Amino acid sequence: MAEQDDEITRLLHLWQAGDNSAESALFELLLPQLRRMAKRQFYGERAGHTLQPTALVNEAFLRLSRSKHIDWQDRSHFFAIAGRVMRRYLIDYARRRTDVDVIPLDSIPEGLLAGRSRSELVFQMDALLDKLEKENPQWCKVVELKFFLGLTDEEAAQVVEVPLHTLQRRWYRARRWLYEQLEAKPNSQATAR
Repeated sequence: MAEQDDEITRLLHLWQAGDNSAESALFELLLPQLRRMAKRQFYGERAGHTLQPTALVNEAFLRLSRSKHIDWQDRSHFFAIAGRVMRRYLIDYARRRTDVDVIPLDSIPEGLLAGRSRSELVFQMDALLDKLEKENPQWCKVVELKFFLGLTDEEAAQVVEVPLHTLQRRWYRARRWLYEQLEAKPNSQATAR
């Protein structure tokens, strides 16, 4: 695993320097993991959904490839940014559609759904994540990795490079913060930006 991480870091630096062959090699190397992440977004969704995991991966990578200003650090940094890009794409997709159900809400307590449509809750979560990013970027990153990329605790801990118990503590605290915010203002968050 360490060899692959080193290779990803090497390719990221070459890609940042403008090496197009590094971009292709990076995409091929990361494609299986990105597909697994995207498939988690669609687990349990209806068949024939208009947005498919492959389209999500392709769009995310396309958006990342246009971001030439990113100072890529390593594999962890790449997946943290990829999580943010997927989140933004899914939110943009949800805004364009009224029948959106692609963003996972199965980990949200049922009581928080009362009086809200699924799309309202998704937009409120997005606005809250913007606020959380300003207050506690570490918690925000964990939420993006767990909620929007569907990473396991072990995978997320590896991406943010912290011990498993630290990741789990951040995930617990971030969820508690989000739930408290949602309970305090059930429908007062802006649904469009």
